[in-house]
Amino acid sequence: MPMRFTLPLPTLTPTALILALLLGALSPAHAGAPAAAAPKAKPAKVDYEGEFVNFAEWKEVGAFLDEMVRKHQFERAALDALMAKVRYVETTVQLMKPAPPGKPKNWQAYRQRFVEPVRIDAGVQFWNDNAEALARAESVYGVPAEIIVGIIGVETVYGRNTGRFRVLDALTTLAFSYPDTPTRAARMAFFREELESALLFARSNEIDPLSLLGSYAGAVGLPQFMPSSIIRYAVDFDGDGHIDLRGSPSDAIGSVANFLVQHGWKKELAAPFAYPVGVAPGRAWEPFLGRGLEATATEEELAAAGVAGGTLLPRGMLFGLVDLQNGAEATEYWLGTTNFFAITQYNRSYFYAMSVLDLGHAVHLARGM
Repeated sequence: MPMRFTLPLPTLTPTALILALLLGALSPAHAGAPAAAAPKAKPAKVDYEGEFVNFAEWKEVGAFLDEMVRKHQFERAALDALMAKVRYVETTVQLMKPAPPGKPKNWQAYRQRFVEPVRIDAGVQFWNDNAEALARAESVYGVPAEIIVGIIGVETVYGRNTGRFRVLDALTTLAFSYPDTPTRAARMAFFREELESALLFARSNEIDPLSLLGSYAGAVGLPQFMPSSIIRYAVDFDGDGHIDLRGSPSDAIGSVANFLVQHGWKKELAAPFAYPVGVAPGRAWEPFLGRGLEATATEEELAAAGVAGGTLLPRGMLFGLVDLQNGAEATEYWLGTTNFFAITQYNRSYFYAMSVLDLGHAVHLARGM
């Protein structure tokens, strides 16, 4: 029997019920239930005042809606009605603009934002409250508890900051009005795919699409999964028959572990997942910095190029050379393993992956167990 994906969202209002019926989201049994039988839904709380722009009249939006009808058999009139309720959110556009040039990258400053007392204390509480699920995820997927704790802590402070934007507002705005940047076309295509996934997800799981809440970029729940990632990687880890990334820490824990495994995590590789190294002044090692987010170099190749480990590296493994810039201070160099680079698939950043490792380890030490 196919798994049913749901999130803990408000019960459908009569208006949303009609909309869901038009979208083909509800079963005949649900459709026949009297609207008065359901408790009244509370209005979604959001962090912005959206602007009405009637997206359905935009040429590019119209082409997208036609494609949803053709590919997925949505009702065009229902999609037009839905888009009439979607709001343009200038905040999402502004937040997507690149930072102004001039300020150098600083790993230590970045680290301090995430490896700090409030987040560590919250991580200890989260680990204690969910010790069984974390241990089970480690057993099933081979992902250590401190890695999962690190990711959820960096992403949302263990559910405290999951976002209060309507996902459809954010995704539609970014899909059709992304800021003018060199990657605009590619990013708009990405957000159109996520908008498509959000509509499919809502329809197949009997959810009012306007009730989905998330970040300014459309990410949902404790692990901040984009809609396509919910469909592909989320799991029902608490076994209650549905997936709940906002209200079920167990589902979030299992889903993070599954995501990492699906992106190259190797159960057999033991910690640590990154090793500090020194580099020779001749800079023959520089070509190893441009090999992408994967471990491709042997210890022998790196040593020949002037990369020296301060500790004994495990034999027979592949590594990637990682540079952590520190502004005016000296750059730190590390060798990342395959599992380090699996974390970068969650967020394509060396800083991100290293902060996950450091926060998870800090929480582990703070537990004292």
